[in-house]
Amino acid sequence: MTHIKFCPFETSLDPEVALNLLRQATDGADDGELFLERRRSEALVFDDGRLKTASYDASEGFGLRAVRGEVSGYAHSSEISESALRRAVETARLAVGAGGGALAAAPIPTNKRLYTDADPIAGAEFPVKIDTLREIDSFARDLDSRVVQVSATLAASHQEVIILRPDGVQVSDTRPMTRVNVSVIVEQNGRRETGSAGGGGRIGLDGLMDPADWQAKTREALRVALVNLEAVPAPAGAMEVVLGPGWPGILLHEAVGHGLEGDFNRKGSSKFAGHIGQQVASKGVTVVDDGTIPDRRGSITVDDEGTPSGRNVLIEDGVLVGYMQDRQNARLMGVDPTGNGRRESYAHPPMPRMTNTYMQGGDATPADLIASLKDGIYAVGFGGGQVDITNGKFVFSCTEAYRVENGKIGAPVNGATLIGDGATAMKQIKGLGNDMQLDPGMGNCGKAGQWVPVGVGQPHVLMDGLTVGGSAT
Repeated sequence: MTHIKFCPFETSLDPEVALNLLRQATDGADDGELFLERRRSEALVFDDGRLKTASYDASEGFGLRAVRGEVSGYAHSSEISESALRRAVETARLAVGAGGGALAAAPIPTNKRLYTDADPIAGAEFPVKIDTLREIDSFARDLDSRVVQVSATLAASHQEVIILRPDGVQVSDTRPMTRVNVSVIVEQNGRRETGSAGGGGRIGLDGLMDPADWQAKTREALRVALVNLEAVPAPAGAMEVVLGPGWPGILLHEAVGHGLEGDFNRKGSSKFAGHIGQQVASKGVTVVDDGTIPDRRGSITVDDEGTPSGRNVLIEDGVLVGYMQDRQNARLMGVDPTGNGRRESYAHPPMPRMTNTYMQGGDATPADLIASLKDGIYAVGFGGGQVDITNGKFVFSCTEAYRVENGKIGAPVNGATLIGDGATAMKQIKGLGNDMQLDPGMGNCGKAGQWVPVGVGQPHVLMDGLTVGGSAT
């Protein structure tokens, strides 16, 4: 018998019993695993001069999955015990039926470490965290007399996972996450505007609680708010647009990235389905999903099926070359998993998800791209948006944007929205800046009711033919 033990955390569930029950659940299946998780999270919100919220959550549980063909049987429990696992086996086996398949090979193990395994919640004493938030509030108000409200958030979490496969292979990962966010409201002549900034990653709290870091975030939040105080109504119509670097890559993530996930393409519901090897973007456009960037919010040493994360080129020089895959969709499509099988928690089955998705830079300077605009919009920041994954149609609202006429940046505009579809927009890229940036570490991605942390990025991008929705006539 294969002798195993659970690491990094202890449970009352005997590992040998767990392995035997997992083998019962997956007998005759194509694939399957036991996913064990323990998670702790803390969030502190300092709003309008006082501590508004201080929350701490702790959870643990397991998810058991058996896969045969396109069908998955999944059962989960917040009780990690033999009795709960036995009940889960009965549910998971419903997907296998009489069975008869052969288990897919286990992922190849990795020794790489992309981030610390230290618990960031324990990285600072609770009173110190409160003092830091109070200092942010005071600092923001002292910067400008027009500041009328400040909200500062400090969040940290520590997730430990164990993935056990029927062949006895065990993979574990310890995942920290931290973030600081600052939002300010300014008022002038009865007009109020908001600005926000933030970020973090799979790092400890030390760097984020350094005054140099949170002061920079606070100044940025104030800058955006003051820019919006001067904003005029946005124009409307079809025009050229220059997107700023970094966070505006959220448009790429939503309008294109989801369409490159394996499940949508296997089922034929993506606009990119069946287009491998075809030109789907302008020449020079290369899109990458990379879960291996150290300390980044979207990075994972291994995905939630135990496959090591990878640097996966999706579009190369405008040609579609690959999709993001979990194990099930990769097997059904006859390709290799790419390390993109992710889940929100033990209560959710894995599916193909992005990690850090970005567009590589080009040769143009940002100044040259902006100078080429005769009549358009320079979009620097984005807020919410909506995307239809089946056709890639999107609507995104800008949180910071400027009118550009004859190559000169003019007044900031408010109420601007960008409207288009991802497949068309990718072919309307006319220029790429030489300044590719990743976002500061603040992205969350939703799909099928599951949320996971992600990263985005891009250089300055010049696009033609986008529809700008605004309030000006």
